[in-house]
Amino acid sequence: MNASHWLLVFYSAGAGACIVIGGALAGMARFQRDWLEQEFRHFVIALGGGILAGAVAMVLVPEALTAMDYSLGAIALFLSGGLLFFLLEQQLGVRKKAAPQLTGMLLDYLPESLALGGIIASGSSDAALLAILIGLQNLPEGFNAFRELQDAGHSRRNILLLMLVLIPLGPLFAVLGYSVLAGQEMALGSVLLLASGGILYLIFQDIAPQAKLEKHWGPPLGAVIGFALAMLGTILTQS
Repeated sequence: MNASHWLLVFYSAGAGACIVIGGALAGMARFQRDWLEQEFRHFVIALGGGILAGAVAMVLVPEALTAMDYSLGAIALFLSGGLLFFLLEQQLGVRKKAAPQLTGMLLDYLPESLALGGIIASGSSDAALLAILIGLQNLPEGFNAFRELQDAGHSRRNILLLMLVLIPLGPLFAVLGYSVLAGQEMALGSVLLLASGGILYLIFQDIAPQAKLEKHWGPPLGAVIGFALAMLGTILTQS
């Protein structure tokens, strides 16, 4: 393995490990009052949505448009991504399952890992930023998925074991992206746009509705903070 391969594994595994960290934090968190529990959970959901939106706006779409030389075909690919994730969600029955947060997390984590591999193969300076954003979004998504599975009756130990099993999926998809998308600018741009359209669909279909809480300011502020974190990552990597 060369240096790029080790970097690929480090970035993708680190981002995946944030799922377990988020789940562990959810397992340790204890709230004395129900209103605080509700407010915090909705805040965390919105935080993850804000980070996802930031990743799309700050990294995925700009990288894709550059790779595709600002072709009008990018619009069709972006729209196709939203349609593809809609069809996947319907096929998997996400909204009827006991764990839409977990399934939704995988629907954005896996294509993002694939894109991460392609971005590293292209030599882009945004690879570290994308890995950080994937990790940041996996923290709240892991937190929410843990609570969701716990509410469904699963034990803390089994949930964390499941999350540990998910970590290697990131490096596997990242290696696949690195191998297949290396030197393929159009293919890389296509994957980024498909992922972007799908993520945006998930934000408005699953994350935003769950984040809403009547007469509370915390959840929408969480979305703003999440997007601001994505901006911070961009600023730090460009400075």
